[in-house]
Amino acid sequence: MKKKTTDNLNSLSSLFSAPPDTLPAFIKSDGHGSAQLAPGQTLCGNLNIRINSDGLWFYHGSPIGRKELVKLFASVLSRDNEGRYWLTTPAEKGEITVEDAPFQAVEMTVHGQGEHQVLEFRTNIDEIVIANKTHPIRIETDQRTEEPSPYILVRKGLEARLTRAVFYQLVDLGVEKAQKPDNYNGEIDFGIWSSGQFFQIGKVAVQD
Repeated sequence: MKKKTTDNLNSLSSLFSAPPDTLPAFIKSDGHGSAQLAPGQTLCGNLNIRINSDGLWFYHGSPIGRKELVKLFASVLSRDNEGRYWLTTPAEKGEITVEDAPFQAVEMTVHGQGEHQVLEFRTNIDEIVIANKTHPIRIETDQRTEEPSPYILVRKGLEARLTRAVFYQLVDLGVEKAQKPDNYNGEIDFGIWSSGQFFQIGKVAVQD
């Protein structure tokens, strides 16, 4: 059986039966809110692909059910400096919509313990990511609800959001880390160790 590569996605417009968008030259040009195109590459505009907050892919509102197809799309997914998401092939480039993070971290495996602990995550497209300096864990807190949203960096600009079950597992492994005396403000950092890095989950107030 022929191996699937990005060559299978050489033409996004033919794959989605939509002609490339004839956008003004200033939109196609490099810089100031525009898509950067390689020589000979065509901008397809919006591909009507959406990744919802649960990491599920949709095309024109219909779920893309084939996991292998989602994996293929994910292999050519990127995010630019303005936070826009693109599927990019050697011939074409098209924009897609991502509601939150493009991936979900659906499983966590723990190796070792303490400061030598290593956390390994599996995403919904079966990518394996180890939390470390290159692939940090971050917590974003909703200012209105104060609900935390945990993420891990999968690759440049692309994150996976930890599912609720995985986040609970992460919190269960959390430990307190004393602050340096000159930085002490009555709180202790609470977080998780992985690959020699400490990733803060929150802070714990110290009772007098």
